Amino acid sequence: MLYREAGDFKTTYRSDQQTFPIKSERFLFWAVIALVALAVPFFINDYLEKAVLIPFLVYAMAALGLNILIGYCGQVSLGTGGFMAVGAYATYKLMTGFEWMPMPVIIILAGFITASVGIVFGLPSLRIKGFYLAVATLASQFFLVWLFNKVPWFYNHSATGQITAPPREFLGFTLTGANAEPYATYLFCLGFVFVFAWVARNLTRGRIGRQWMAIRDMDIAAEIIGVNPLMSKLSAFAVSSFYIGIAGALYFSVWTGAAEVTEAFGIDKSFDVLFMIIIGGLGSILGSLIGAAFIVLLPVLMTNIFARWLGMSTEIAEHMQITIVGVLIIFFLIKEPHGIAALWRTIKEKLRLWPFPH
Repeated sequence: MLYREAGDFKTTYRSDQQTFPIKSERFLFWAVIALVALAVPFFINDYLEKAVLIPFLVYAMAALGLNILIGYCGQVSLGTGGFMAVGAYATYKLMTGFEWMPMPVIIILAGFITASVGIVFGLPSLRIKGFYLAVATLASQFFLVWLFNKVPWFYNHSATGQITAPPREFLGFTLTGANAEPYATYLFCLGFVFVFAWVARNLTRGRIGRQWMAIRDMDIAAEIIGVNPLMSKLSAFAVSSFYIGIAGALYFSVWTGAAEVTEAFGIDKSFDVLFMIIIGGLGSILGSLIGAAFIVLLPVLMTNIFARWLGMSTEIAEHMQITIVGVLIIFFLIKEPHGIAALWRTIKEKLRLWPFPH
């Protein structure tokens, strides 16, 4: 039986507090990592890359960033699409201005540029919160989209206003452009998601994560016990924007290869990522990944079922897909308001007590 603790003894606090304290859970985690890193690249094709795997990884990175801000620090944000645009346009300017710079360095620098922008737009959180903060971040969404659309320098004075990623290689593998290799782009994005999910997990379990959660639960009480609200809130905005900027950089350079700010980074992107963390689970790293998988993969599955297997027209299949996804979102919010990750935690607790579940 999986997830059993019999015979699994802990002799130190370190081993008792690890992310995966049970052997079967650790085995399952590394088995999944081995599958996605070693087996999937041999079977990947253009459709799986562009329609399933890369979108999931990009949105998983964005969901991780937004969950740090909302789920762990309690600061509401509706500007995710605008911050993804910052990462995308920073990547474009770095790729066209510094041709010698390696792609991982470009992506990381784009994340830091987005983090600096996030700190600026996070300043209102020091005075306002809740609905008012949501409106302030929504204003940042519209402002950033307007800025990238109206200032020609950001898109190198292109006549169409569109940015296009130039071909780039890393370690001999083509990552951007028409000749990009599917397995290379997949492993490139997977590496970023794996590393920064691990970083996020350790951040949220450490001192800074405890400060974020103290601010989330009751900011006045947190300040009384010594938590600096200025540093805690702005650090949450910075880290969140860093992750979202990397997601925007990967979205532009590796996934689409080209973008136009109004279409690619509109308000719908902000709501998509927000739905991901609500469905997956606020304050959960696993919930960010589950929510991204739900929003990205379920429509692909529905489209294949309705359009290919049942022979429906594309328009009807799209409407059916939107309806079913909406109904499922409402169902999960009513049945498990803490997200699918909370449902998974409940299942694990029952497995630990099996055959005597409470």
